[in-house]
Amino acid sequence: MPRIPSALALLLLLGACAGPVANSAFEDIATATEQRIGQRPAWIKSEEDEKAVRETLDRLLAKPLGADDAVQVALLNNRRLQGSFGDLGIGAADLTSSWRPPNPGFTFKRLHGNGEREIERTFSIDALSLLTLPIAASIESRRFEQTKLQSASQVLSLAAQTKRAWYEAVAAEQTARYVAQVRESAEVQAELARRMRQAGNWSLLDYTREQLFYASVTAQLAKSRLAATMAREKLARLMGLWGGDLAFKLSERLPDLPARPRSIENIEARAVSERLDIQMAKADLDGLRKSYGLTQATRFINVLETGFVRKSTTGQRDQTGYEISLEVPIFDFGDAKATRAEHRYMQAVHRLAETAIEARSAAREAYLSYRTAFDTAQHYQNEVIPLRQKIGEEMVLRYNGMLVSVFDLLADARDQIADVTSALEAQRDFWIADTDLTFVTLAATHSGN
Repeated sequence: MPRIPSALALLLLLGACAGPVANSAFEDIATATEQRIGQRPAWIKSEEDEKAVRETLDRLLAKPLGADDAVQVALLNNRRLQGSFGDLGIGAADLTSSWRPPNPGFTFKRLHGNGEREIERTFSIDALSLLTLPIAASIESRRFEQTKLQSASQVLSLAAQTKRAWYEAVAAEQTARYVAQVRESAEVQAELARRMRQAGNWSLLDYTREQLFYASVTAQLAKSRLAATMAREKLARLMGLWGGDLAFKLSERLPDLPARPRSIENIEARAVSERLDIQMAKADLDGLRKSYGLTQATRFINVLETGFVRKSTTGQRDQTGYEISLEVPIFDFGDAKATRAEHRYMQAVHRLAETAIEARSAAREAYLSYRTAFDTAQHYQNEVIPLRQKIGEEMVLRYNGMLVSVFDLLADARDQIADVTSALEAQRDFWIADTDLTFVTLAATHSGN
């Protein structure tokens, strides 16, 4: 009993520290994110934080953005992510509140009549809440850990989306530049065909084909520029950029393929042990188990209050004592509450198993996509494009030897469009698959914004 005042003081102190608890939780998330992907998010809560983030953004946006730079900008500046960090503050407030003992109640009663006056004072507190305070705090602590995992998952999901969007934007701009070059060549072909037609040295069929090709490439250029603009806008949204920041520059080309594909050992086991959605499901399961134990303990006692009573009567000595009030479970024995908790717990068990199965499948699928994308991109790089270049060189030799006409030479260049465009798409798809493989063992990520 002598320890109670100091314990209550400690609980009150803990209840007043929601801010530091939230800050500590965010620091854990930032550290874990840096360990996993080499990037740190920022939580903007003051003008000083805003200024520091602005300085970092200016430094990053002053140069062409690489994939990692784009991820860093998003982790610092995405407003949806910043809003989600508010859940940490709310969860920290709930957590610290769970350690506070219930507020006591005070009752004052005064009776007067027949020359007598009675004064009754009651000071009461919910004893059941005090007894179950550690259990309730433990449950709230697990909920807060789940909130932390959810925030960390949102950080990783944004990082994955941004990296994919960067590859899509760079590939789209690279494709648009290539199609623009093809259009210039097609314009030259069309003009040459027009002059040859006027001179009577070109048939109507061949002339029409060149004009059709020029018109088709012009339409293709418009579509490729639109695709590049939309991909850039998607990336800008993820990075939270607007106004003057929209003038950011990207790298001119996609990274080269690695010399060999990476080998991922035990990818299924890693996904099950490291993925944040599985850790969240485990935290949910533990929380429900704790909640189920609490439900069982209180199923027969709905309200239990104890209090100190002091009664004063005119002309008599004050009387002191205590009172206990509780609800008698005549109509509601709490069995429905216990059954509900038990079924919710079993639901969580099955959800955890399903999440683990999906994680294993996603890991296998991501690695298969990665290897297929690497083999396809490497095939274009080592086989298709060199063969296409060889054909182009042979056509130039034949043209120099006056064995083919300039139109044959231009027609061969026209045939390269599909192969070069497909090679760019294969390279883009590889890096997107590489991103998916990286994040599949970290968190359940989703495309889109």
